[in-house]
Amino acid sequence: MRALEDILSQPGVQAHTAQSSNLTLTVEDSGPVFSNWITECHGFWHNAALIVASLLFVLYLGYQARQSFPKLSHGRSYIMVAYYACLWIVSLLNLAWCLFQAWECTPGKELAWNVLSLFTTSGMLFLEVSLLAFLFQGNHVNGLDAMTRTFGVSGLLVGLDLILKAIYLFGFGIPLFIDSNDQTHHKKWGLWIIHRLVLTAVYGLVLFMYNSKWREKLPARPAFYKYTAIMFSLNALALFACGLTGNGAGFGFWLYGATIVCYHAFYLPLIYVTFLADFFQEEDLHLESVYYSEMKDAGFFDVDWE
Repeated sequence: MRALEDILSQPGVQAHTAQSSNLTLTVEDSGPVFSNWITECHGFWHNAALIVASLLFVLYLGYQARQSFPKLSHGRSYIMVAYYACLWIVSLLNLAWCLFQAWECTPGKELAWNVLSLFTTSGMLFLEVSLLAFLFQGNHVNGLDAMTRTFGVSGLLVGLDLILKAIYLFGFGIPLFIDSNDQTHHKKWGLWIIHRLVLTAVYGLVLFMYNSKWREKLPARPAFYKYTAIMFSLNALALFACGLTGNGAGFGFWLYGATIVCYHAFYLPLIYVTFLADFFQEEDLHLESVYYSEMKDAGFFDVDWE
């Protein structure tokens, strides 16, 4: 027994034993670490809904990429090509934002979370504003000049919004993207109220134009009207939630969180269905029409009834 104690007391044996113990703890702790990554902060269902929805949409874009690239190259639409590229970039940013939800509640990760949230939300806002700029330009929008106007105005507005949020975050230390049931940051909720109020007003204006004598100036597609109605309702609901939360209502904070989940989970698929899916479908119909005309000219459909 004494000999065994002497062997265990040697430095090399103690180090090996400590390493084995640490390895065992690491393996045993890997499960709780993964579980905390999924359940930390807002809970399992909140994080799972965001991750699953954003991941499925990125996988769908990848699945459709082989068919989308040839259509975009042959369509010669600068706006569609640029918008499709922006959609890919923002979708990957949004997926990263959904995957790293645990950073919001992890000490030492505040800066990384704020930077990721700032660029993700700015990218999604750029898609919103550019689509609105496209709507206000009317039915016939194409070419390099139209793309320059659309993205120029959108980039300017989103750039100003990004600078304002950066000042709030890094200048005044206001936690814009760290959501907790804390109503002491009145400036934070005041900024979000103004942000949602502007978006609600713009979408409301588009809805008004669709139901007025200026309707002919907007693209004559029902998908755009449905998109506008959905975004008006979502922003109006978020505006109401921000107002309640800023006045200390717990239900308002829950409602605000629900609108954030809906926005990050479903907005990018909505953009795709509204703005890009019709373009790809129309290309298919156009090609089918061309093939039909060529076959008809070649006499494939001539029938001798005699």
